[in-house]
Amino acid sequence: MAAMGEDSGKFFALQMLDSIEYLHSKRIVHRDLKLENLLVDNQLNLKLVDFGFSSYKSIESLKSYRGTMTYMAPEIKEGKQYKGSQVDVFSFGVILFILVHGIFPFKEARSEEYFYNLIKTNQSDLYFQKVNG
Repeated sequence: MAAMGEDSGKFFALQMLDSIEYLHSKRIVHRDLKLENLLVDNQLNLKLVDFGFSSYKSIESLKSYRGTMTYMAPEIKEGKQYKGSQVDVFSFGVILFILVHGIFPFKEARSEEYFYNLIKTNQSDLYFQKVNG
Protein backbone atom coordinates (compact mmCIF):
# COMPACT_ATOMS: atom_id res chain seq x y z
CA MET A 1 0.00 0.00 0.00
CA ALA A 2 1.23 3.48 -0.77
CA ALA A 3 1.51 5.97 2.06
CA MET A 4 -1.37 8.44 2.12
CA GLY A 5 0.38 10.92 4.40
CA GLU A 6 -0.81 12.76 7.46
CA ASP A 7 -3.62 14.82 5.90
CA SER A 8 -5.36 11.79 4.39
CA GLY A 9 -4.59 9.80 7.51
CA LYS A 10 -6.34 12.45 9.64
CA PHE A 11 -9.31 12.52 7.27
CA PHE A 12 -9.91 8.77 7.58
CA ALA A 13 -8.83 8.59 11.23
CA LEU A 14 -11.57 11.02 12.27
CA GLN A 15 -14.18 8.93 10.48
CA MET A 16 -12.83 5.74 12.03
CA LEU A 17 -12.82 7.28 15.50
CA ASP A 18 -16.40 8.46 15.06
CA SER A 19 -17.44 4.95 14.00
CA ILE A 20 -15.54 3.26 16.83
CA GLU A 21 -16.89 5.74 19.38
CA TYR A 22 -20.43 5.08 18.16
CA LEU A 23 -20.00 1.31 18.43
CA HIS A 24 -18.48 1.56 21.89
CA SER A 25 -21.30 3.87 23.06
CA LYS A 26 -23.70 1.05 22.07
CA ARG A 27 -21.52 -1.45 23.97
CA ILE A 28 -20.30 -3.13 20.77
CA VAL A 29 -16.66 -3.93 20.03
CA HIS A 30 -15.49 -4.98 16.59
CA ARG A 31 -12.34 -6.97 17.52
CA ASP A 32 -11.17 -7.33 13.91
CA LEU A 33 -10.49 -3.80 12.74
CA LYS A 34 -8.16 -3.95 9.75
CA LEU A 35 -7.82 -2.35 6.33
CA GLU A 36 -9.74 -5.19 4.72
CA ASN A 37 -12.74 -4.38 6.94
CA LEU A 38 -12.89 -0.73 5.90
CA LEU A 39 -14.81 0.31 2.81
CA VAL A 40 -14.92 3.78 1.26
CA ASP A 41 -17.82 5.00 -0.87
CA ASN A 42 -17.56 7.41 -3.81
CA GLN A 43 -17.84 10.41 -1.41
CA LEU A 44 -14.90 9.03 0.65
CA ASN A 45 -17.21 8.05 3.53
CA LEU A 46 -15.69 5.24 5.55
CA LYS A 47 -17.75 2.14 6.37
CA LEU A 48 -16.81 -0.57 8.88
CA VAL A 49 -17.74 -4.09 7.78
CA ASP A 50 -17.45 -7.73 8.90
CA PHE A 51 -18.73 -7.89 12.45
CA GLY A 52 -18.13 -11.66 12.69
CA PHE A 53 -15.76 -11.29 15.68
CA SER A 54 -17.69 -8.50 17.37
CA SER A 55 -19.02 -8.70 20.90
CA TYR A 56 -22.06 -7.02 22.40
CA LYS A 57 -22.82 -5.77 25.92
CA SER A 58 -20.20 -7.73 27.92
CA ILE A 59 -17.22 -5.95 26.39
CA GLU A 60 -15.15 -5.06 29.46
CA SER A 61 -13.70 -8.47 30.30
CA LEU A 62 -13.22 -10.59 27.20
CA LYS A 63 -10.92 -13.57 26.88
CA SER A 64 -11.57 -15.14 23.47
CA TYR A 65 -8.83 -15.14 20.85
CA ARG A 66 -10.24 -12.94 18.06
CA GLY A 67 -8.75 -10.72 15.39
CA THR A 68 -6.06 -10.70 12.73
CA MET A 69 -2.46 -11.28 13.85
CA THR A 70 -0.86 -8.14 12.41
CA TYR A 71 -3.55 -5.88 13.95
CA MET A 72 -4.11 -7.80 17.19
CA ALA A 73 -3.39 -6.29 20.60
CA PRO A 74 -0.73 -8.08 22.68
CA GLU A 75 -3.12 -8.96 25.52
CA ILE A 76 -5.18 -11.11 23.14
CA LYS A 77 -2.06 -12.95 21.91
CA GLU A 78 -0.97 -13.53 25.50
CA GLY A 79 -4.33 -15.08 26.41
CA LYS A 80 -5.07 -12.40 28.99
CA GLN A 81 -8.45 -10.96 29.86
CA TYR A 82 -8.93 -7.71 27.95
CA LYS A 83 -11.25 -4.76 27.43
CA GLY A 84 -12.80 -4.88 23.99
CA SER A 85 -12.67 -1.12 23.55
CA GLN A 86 -8.92 -1.10 24.18
CA VAL A 87 -8.17 -3.76 21.58
CA ASP A 88 -10.22 -1.82 19.01
CA VAL A 89 -8.15 1.28 19.77
CA PHE A 90 -4.92 -0.72 19.38
CA SER A 91 -6.04 -1.97 15.96
CA PHE A 92 -7.05 1.57 15.01
CA GLY A 93 -3.47 2.69 15.77
CA VAL A 94 -2.05 0.01 13.49
CA ILE A 95 -4.43 1.06 10.70
CA LEU A 96 -3.56 4.73 11.13
CA PHE A 97 0.17 3.95 10.94
CA ILE A 98 -0.38 2.01 7.71
CA LEU A 99 -2.46 4.81 6.17
CA VAL A 100 0.13 7.46 6.97
CA HIS A 101 3.35 5.50 6.35
CA GLY A 102 2.24 2.85 3.84
CA ILE A 103 3.74 -0.03 5.85
CA PHE A 104 2.84 -2.07 8.92
CA PRO A 105 4.41 -0.74 12.12
CA PHE A 106 5.51 -4.30 13.07
CA LYS A 107 4.78 -7.91 12.11
CA GLU A 108 3.09 -8.78 15.40
CA ALA A 109 2.63 -7.12 18.78
CA ARG A 110 4.99 -9.51 20.57
CA SER A 111 8.00 -8.57 22.69
CA GLU A 112 10.19 -10.87 20.57
CA GLU A 113 9.37 -8.91 17.41
CA TYR A 114 12.12 -6.35 16.80
CA PHE A 115 10.06 -3.32 15.71
CA TYR A 116 7.31 -3.87 18.29
CA ASN A 117 9.93 -4.18 21.01
CA LEU A 118 11.48 -0.84 19.98
CA ILE A 119 8.08 0.82 20.38
CA LYS A 120 7.34 -0.99 23.65
CA THR A 121 10.68 0.07 25.14
CA ASN A 122 10.25 3.74 24.12
CA GLN A 123 13.03 3.70 21.52
CA SER A 124 11.05 5.77 19.03
CA ASP A 125 14.11 7.52 17.56
CA LEU A 126 15.76 4.20 16.71
CA TYR A 127 12.41 2.78 15.56
CA PHE A 128 11.80 5.56 13.01
CA GLN A 129 15.45 5.51 11.95
CA LYS A 130 15.09 1.80 11.10
CA VAL A 131 11.61 2.11 9.58
CA ASN A 132 12.49 5.12 7.44
CA GLY A 133 16.02 3.95 6.67
